[in-house]
Amino acid sequence: MTDTAPSDRAAPQHNVMLADLTTIRVGGPAHTLLRPTTEQELLASVHDVWQRGDEWLLIGGGSNMVISDEGFDGTVIHIATKGIHVTDQSDTTLSVRVQAGESWDGLVARLVARGWGGLEALSGIPGSVGAAPIQNIGAYGQEVASALTGIDFLDYDSGELVHLTTEELELGYRSSVIKSGRTGVVVAVHFTLTASPTSTVQYQQLATALGVNVGDNVPLQQIRDTVLALRASKAMVLDPNEPDSASCGSFFTNPIVPEHIARALPADAPRWVIDDDPVADVVVPLGETPAPPPPPKPRLVKLSAAWLIEHSGVHKGFRLPGSRAAVSTKHSLAIVNRTGADAAEIAELARYIGACVLSRYGIHLQPEPVSVGVELA
Repeated sequence: MTDTAPSDRAAPQHNVMLADLTTIRVGGPAHTLLRPTTEQELLASVHDVWQRGDEWLLIGGGSNMVISDEGFDGTVIHIATKGIHVTDQSDTTLSVRVQAGESWDGLVARLVARGWGGLEALSGIPGSVGAAPIQNIGAYGQEVASALTGIDFLDYDSGELVHLTTEELELGYRSSVIKSGRTGVVVAVHFTLTASPTSTVQYQQLATALGVNVGDNVPLQQIRDTVLALRASKAMVLDPNEPDSASCGSFFTNPIVPEHIARALPADAPRWVIDDDPVADVVVPLGETPAPPPPPKPRLVKLSAAWLIEHSGVHKGFRLPGSRAAVSTKHSLAIVNRTGADAAEIAELARYIGACVLSRYGIHLQPEPVSVGVELA
């Protein structure tokens, strides 16, 4: 990495309460906090932290984190970089490079307003652009992978700014190579969008709310408005006037299990086969004996974490005796901080929910938020 002047570094702050930077409003003080607002500041500040060997933690929008009440005894880098740069444009496509600190929903709103499709069903998701590819955020039939072309990534091992393609990111259901352990910092994200006044509805709940069929085309703005209304009905958008919005959003991912486990659940348990590849045809020359077919590949099925939670006895609005953490009154997948809960209470409730589902159905729930100094499962 090239040398940079001291003025390129973000100014350090001390003992900032991390609860103020997270949407669930828990987290103790940061020993040191840096808030880079330009890409140059981000690169220089991170490089300095790595050279010193400090313990470090990244925060973007803080929407998917539970930080302990003790805080973080190291350097927190709060990424606040801004900028959307058009890298290529034609009559049919638009390619953009977006700084990691941009608001995710702000980006989606701007694209939809200008008639660029590909991310409209991801409206209303809190957090920053840089966090989106790390867990391949998705909702209502879309994932960030559908429009992502790559990221600019400051690699911890080499100290270099590299470009990772979508293939190199190994995106899956709420996963990526970064979430799986490749260490570094997302600096900017590249997307390619499609010029179209409409988009295809790919999810039944969204289609029902729109009054159309799955596969129908609907104006982009109408999709965005309907998604926002659906999320608001579940308190899944940030709203200071909504007590249940002080959360991490969905706290657990939908479990993916072998088909035989899904079959053991009651008939009304929602499930979706996600691994149903057809067997490929095999060409055998005349006169040769075909090889025996491979054993059938076990099918994988995605289950509804919300259904599992509710049917294990944890209802909407549930809270443990004396606790200030609760399950949302509007969505059983969300744990909310309505009355000044601390991180220990959030974690206690998360572990309790997981234990109830495990005891009732033998299925482990995986917490979705990043945990810092606290055990969620």
